[in-house]
Amino acid sequence: MKLPRSLQGRLMVMVLGLVVGVWLATAVMTWIDVRHELDELLDSHLAQAAALLVVQQVSEIEDDDHQVDAPSLHHYAPKVAFQVFHEGRLALRSSNAPAGPMLGSGSRVDDGFRTLDIAGTTWRVFATRGGARDVQVFVGEQVQSRASILWAVLRSTLTPMVFALPLLALAVGWAVRQGLSPLRALGLAVEQRDPQALQPVVLEDTPSEVSPTLAALNALFARIDELMTSERRFTADAAHELRTPIAAIRAQAQVALGATDDVERTHALRQTLQGCDRAARLVEQLLTLSRLESSAAPELVEVDLAALAREVVAEATPKALVKHQEIECRADGRALVRGDTTLLSVLVRNLVDNAVRYSPNGARIGISVATAADGSVEVSVDDSGPGMTASDMARAGERFFRVVGNGQSGSGLGLSITGRIAEVHQATVRITRSASLGGLRVAVQFTGKRVSGP
Repeated sequence: MKLPRSLQGRLMVMVLGLVVGVWLATAVMTWIDVRHELDELLDSHLAQAAALLVVQQVSEIEDDDHQVDAPSLHHYAPKVAFQVFHEGRLALRSSNAPAGPMLGSGSRVDDGFRTLDIAGTTWRVFATRGGARDVQVFVGEQVQSRASILWAVLRSTLTPMVFALPLLALAVGWAVRQGLSPLRALGLAVEQRDPQALQPVVLEDTPSEVSPTLAALNALFARIDELMTSERRFTADAAHELRTPIAAIRAQAQVALGATDDVERTHALRQTLQGCDRAARLVEQLLTLSRLESSAAPELVEVDLAALAREVVAEATPKALVKHQEIECRADGRALVRGDTTLLSVLVRNLVDNAVRYSPNGARIGISVATAADGSVEVSVDDSGPGMTASDMARAGERFFRVVGNGQSGSGLGLSITGRIAEVHQATVRITRSASLGGLRVAVQFTGKRVSGP
């Protein structure tokens, strides 16, 4: 049976189905019990009637050779029959009793109950003998009469229940509808809300069954509100940050157009190219951060962070040599974690690029990848640069935050992207002063069991 799509309809079908099932089971049990008690009662009446006939004195029979038919005194009398045999001869019988013994001439039953067919009618017969054993009494009752009495008793019991079922259905429907009114109120409240409204939904007298749904819905609204606020802030910040390199590019282009000699024009064009590079990097960082904010969890695979770090350091070495920096990578062996290869490459590249970019000429930079005994893997980048103050380190993960006075260009998104990638991989980022080189130390720790590899 397919249940209705409506929750109210389902409750109605299930509740009424259970009620009808219980009602039918009760009716069957009542029928069995009433039939048993009725058989016991009427059998006792047959036995009592037979006993009354037995105790009659044989002398009261006027003539042994004369058969006496008892008159029918009640409309129920045709359904009851009796016979009295004296010394094997029929002495007394009811008008509807046969001439022969009701149990048949060949029957050996002298006492007890039997159910049998007589002339196409089913009878319940009780047989007994007198004390002198010369009197045989048969008392019978039509089984159909018992069924009529049984159904009369059941009608008086079950008929009110049958008429009560429609009233019960109406009562159950009203109760179910009232019970589901909070769900309808919740649906109406959500339907009538303004699409821009993200404040919590408040309902009076919320049932405990609806409270989890309402709490989850309000939590969803809160997350959507936070996401939209973040997106608006991100859009505003991105527009503000892009305005600076675009203005610089326009200014240098105007200088190149107005230059009177080749040297000035070449310098302006180079500055224009550098501005384009800065704008391209900023756009790349913004796109990376946008993908992190909007996309679902990436598919995680086994990634060797040690090999990844060596590749990133090899790419950054030419930039470090231009500034006469000494860069060292301590990533021997393998350090396996579960993660997204592209995102982890961006994470390590941002850490190394920041160290190279913001460290002065001739600085030392150290990249380390270490695996602990508990399976956690830590990637750290130390430099001998000026480092950061405590207040700057506290704000280092904020979007578009840059330390004032370092003389280096940047988008201020590197550490923000690093933190977001670490969050996706359930890793932690710590920014401290480097104990070995004296500058800044940024460490990302991936916790959990170490991934086994070949």
